[in-house]
Amino acid sequence: MKNTQLAQNVKALRTRKGYSQEELAEKTGLSLRTIQRIENGETEPRGDSLQKLSAALDVLPEDIADWALQENNGFLASLNLSALSFLLSPLLGILVPLIIWISKKDRVRNVNKVAKSLLNFEITMVLLYAVAFLYAVVGMVRDLNGIAASTADESMVASGMSSVMGNMLVSFVVLFLYHIVMIIVNAVRAYKGKSVKYFPQIRFMRP
Repeated sequence: MKNTQLAQNVKALRTRKGYSQEELAEKTGLSLRTIQRIENGETEPRGDSLQKLSAALDVLPEDIADWALQENNGFLASLNLSALSFLLSPLLGILVPLIIWISKKDRVRNVNKVAKSLLNFEITMVLLYAVAFLYAVVGMVRDLNGIAASTADESMVASGMSSVMGNMLVSFVVLFLYHIVMIIVNAVRAYKGKSVKYFPQIRFMRP
């Protein structure tokens, strides 16, 4: 591999970790001038220097030589679609994308941004489901108490309960459908190379 490609790889990896050249020099124990020469393609790290760089950048030594930020829109689309696992369990809608993200973290262009946005959305949706459920339960108890207080007719109470349950079911169906549509729409956007736009989302992880 040419020094220029290796230099680009080192710089890209350093940038992805958020280190300045000075910070990388401090973490590796190499001089700032050495780091600058490596990133300028003037020298190639070998032996102990390569080991120190790989440890500081949290990659394997061969990754420094072979690493390149890949364009893989198909993977980004699959990452988004993996969130549909929430249909089996809300927790899976968070864990499955998280595991897939970790498997390609810092190796696919925009994967970190997409994954964080997706996970923020998934966590927010879980909270919304919880809030909606609690609100529905409280509303149901309140409405049933009101119906029971206003009439002693058991059929009226049963009818009122059926109406409340129906409204609660409709609310959750709408929320589920919105959840699914947002995932599919953003999977298509990612596949086309466009930025994902999840709403709502609380920024538990900042892009």
